[in-house]
Amino acid sequence: MPARTKKRRLASDSRGPFEYRHARPALTVDCVVFGLDAEDLKLLLIQRDRAPHAAKWALPGGFVEVGERLETAALRELEEETSVNNIFLEQLYTFGEPARDPREHVVSVAYYALVKLSDHRIRASTDARDAAWVPVARARGLAFDHDRIVLTALARLKGKLRYQPIGFELLPRKFTLTQLQQLYETVLARKLDKRNFRRKILSMGLLVELDETQRDVAHRAARLYRFDRRKYQQLNRAGFNFEI
Repeated sequence: MPARTKKRRLASDSRGPFEYRHARPALTVDCVVFGLDAEDLKLLLIQRDRAPHAAKWALPGGFVEVGERLETAALRELEEETSVNNIFLEQLYTFGEPARDPREHVVSVAYYALVKLSDHRIRASTDARDAAWVPVARARGLAFDHDRIVLTALARLKGKLRYQPIGFELLPRKFTLTQLQQLYETVLARKLDKRNFRRKILSMGLLVELDETQRDVAHRAARLYRFDRRKYQQLNRAGFNFEI
């Protein structure tokens, strides 16, 4: 990529045309998308098809177009590279080390999201050679500084999981208490006492016990629950403290 010029002529404003006398870094977005299956917390990655870092795994993302909103760019790049769409992205952090991209000084605004794996079929396209759900524990040696971005997102997820009910975004709409506990143990990477966990989560009154049990399981079928989002919103407005 050719070096950027020191002077740039911009469009006219109310005072007429003018020159911008300072070189500017490029702007990109990167998306950290987490999903959960029965065994692992997983991360949506793409295999790059172009230099730099061709064939290496990376986070979905790309350059922001002129006049484009950051979140719009993140959603566009995510859909273009993986076919994942209609998800809620939350801004994570801005990464701007001058040497993070070998092409030029590139500042990246990272977003993260939690999704149900069953809701999204991924398919690589545009400049992605492949797309896959990869266990977070194996997502190492990524392109650019994406290892650092993933660690930052994981720290945010672990922190918020303790004081906000965001973990339900990773579960099916109907779940067992065992699945809920496994979610917390998987993300927090530590074992939780079964009796204490169930007593605490049920005492919050945020779970609706359903007149249904698991299907097609070899062991004794467990009772299913769902998260009462409306009740949580009401309690939250009244100062309710969600803490695991």
